[in-house]
Amino acid sequence: MIGLSLMVSVTMFGQKKAVTEALKLAKDAKPNFTEARALIKGALDNAETKGDAKTWYTAGLIESLQFDAENMKALLSQPTNDPVMYGALGDVWQYFQKAYELDKLPDAKGKVKPKYVKDMKNILTANLPYYINGGAYYFDKQDFKKAYDLFDQYIKIKDSDLLKEGVKPGTQAPIDSIYLYSVYYAGIASSTLNDHATAVEAMTRATKQDFHQNEMLQYLSEEYRTAGDTLNWEKTLEEGMSIFPKDQFFILNLINVYVYTNRYDKAESFIKTALKDDPNNAQLYDLAGRINESYLKDYAAAEENFKKAVELDSENAETQSSMGRIYFNQGVILLEAANEISDVKKYNEEKDKAKELFRKALPYFEKAYKLNPEANDNKLALRSIYYHLDMGDKYEEMDKMLNEGSN
Repeated sequence: MIGLSLMVSVTMFGQKKAVTEALKLAKDAKPNFTEARALIKGALDNAETKGDAKTWYTAGLIESLQFDAENMKALLSQPTNDPVMYGALGDVWQYFQKAYELDKLPDAKGKVKPKYVKDMKNILTANLPYYINGGAYYFDKQDFKKAYDLFDQYIKIKDSDLLKEGVKPGTQAPIDSIYLYSVYYAGIASSTLNDHATAVEAMTRATKQDFHQNEMLQYLSEEYRTAGDTLNWEKTLEEGMSIFPKDQFFILNLINVYVYTNRYDKAESFIKTALKDDPNNAQLYDLAGRINESYLKDYAAAEENFKKAVELDSENAETQSSMGRIYFNQGVILLEAANEISDVKKYNEEKDKAKELFRKALPYFEKAYKLNPEANDNKLALRSIYYHLDMGDKYEEMDKMLNEGSN
């Protein structure tokens, strides 16, 4: 029994000694940070020392000293190892957080007598600007995970109880531009992480600030859309529209939500409301026409909306194509019906009606093709129209073009 007690005492003493030795190695004139980390890791994992604030404070201090060593080179215009410098900086907070938690616990007499809070606060306050530098460094390198971590740490450190130590309760420092910058770029970086929960948290935080708020609401809505969360997609778009009622992104995407969720009547009604505020918006008329055509099957209303869209924006290839499609599809329907008629006279009458619709469609598809010669749909429609209107040369030309494009 005595031997066991002695062994536990020695082990405990050994780990406490390791904490001291680790800090000594990090503070040496020629510091050995690798060995210091190895020693402190043992203490962090040991049952007897992992509950000691000093252990965690020392772990954070080692990383801070590593950062200081590299940063001093930068101040002296010497070559630095930036990944090592910012990597160390990024590890400080995790240790100081735990050290702060343990340092604030009451002692055996129920009194709270923190030993390391003041020093940790001073270190974090001095190094705060470098979290921004590190985030920007990794952002430029397109290492968005590390960029996000450093921007996010800046925000969490700035908002932490540790940095509020000694500050009069109720006193709140004004939000500065650096804080807003961090919130914004943390939100942007989070969009690349394929981590829905992190992205939603970071983007939602960014939407609460009056700094690129419009953009961040758009990012957040797209995050929900990509995740298939239709409820929050719609909710975010509605929030965006309430703040930025003229922004086309929120208007058009809300319409898309209604279409996606089969609420076509609501989509049409919403467009009509939007057009009252923006009566010269060709895109809204085009979208209304598409809903009339594809979902409500109201071709007369579709034609009316497409005509208005063309009037307002005659240089839009998609709108020109939409206008042509209304006539073309009606012509195809008439032609198919005519082929079922055995009476020659009636057949010719219906065929002529179909041709007239093809003639009406022709200038719109030709304009659409001129504006966007790469779109196959326009070329296919033109080939069919040329065929039905007996425009042999034009048909051969378009047919050749399509065949060459498919090879």
